Amino acid sequence: QVQLVESGGGLVQAGGSLRLSCVSSGRTISGYVMGWFRQAPGQEREFVSMISWKNNNAWYADSVKGRFTISRDNDRNTVYLQMDRVEPEDTGVYYCAQGQERWGAAKRYGESYGYWGQGTQVTVSA
Repeated sequence: QVQLVESGGGLVQAGGSLRLSCVSSGRTISGYVMGWFRQAPGQEREFVSMISWKNNNAWYADSVKGRFTISRDNDRNTVYLQMDRVEPEDTGVYYCAQGQERWGAAKRYGESYGYWGQGTQVTVSA
């Protein structure tokens, strides 16, 4: 059984930094696209970032581009999201997700991910 567990969330002041981690158990992340999504109160879940298994290519939502960095460590079965210069609009629950198919294409749609973590809360104060 695949389980994803996020950690690293918390309360941070605007302009500060946080590093989220997501550990996968039950299945290697090697060969799978890994993604981060977030959901603010009263809003739909939205794409934040994803990293491919191929050359570690990464994509970002326009709202976080230049401030967030996604990375992966296949040996540790872990994916990270470094969040710098955070803004109050970054507040929400952040979810890690693992792609459904090994060697699959990187897609921003939640439906292309087969496994999700329980989420970690990020709160940015003004």
